[in-house]
Amino acid sequence: KEKPGLENGLFCYNKLPKVYYYGYILYSQVLDKYYIGTCADMHERLRRHLSHHKGYSGKAKDWQVVFQKGFPDNSEALLWERETKRKKSRLYLEWLINQNKVLRIPA
Repeated sequence: KEKPGLENGLFCYNKLPKVYYYGYILYSQVLDKYYIGTCADMHERLRRHLSHHKGYSGKAKDWQVVFQKGFPDNSEALLWERETKRKKSRLYLEWLINQNKVLRIPA
């Protein structure tokens, strides 16, 4: 069985699984803290994190997306979020972020 995105050993965008939800990690340099969450619209969610509000991410206005992972449905994204938060490990988050940088394909 071939991997998603491959057809006869060649990469095909239209063969990739559909992504409807994202698990993400934000970083604030001001707070030196990470924030883990999920959403369906990454741009809108980041805009809300950067807006004035009383929640945890409202304490800083310099949040940056440092990691994001796509999921086909919300339940898988929430499972990733729960498992990631359960680790309670800054080292694990930084490992995930660094793995993401290694895997990025330059444009």
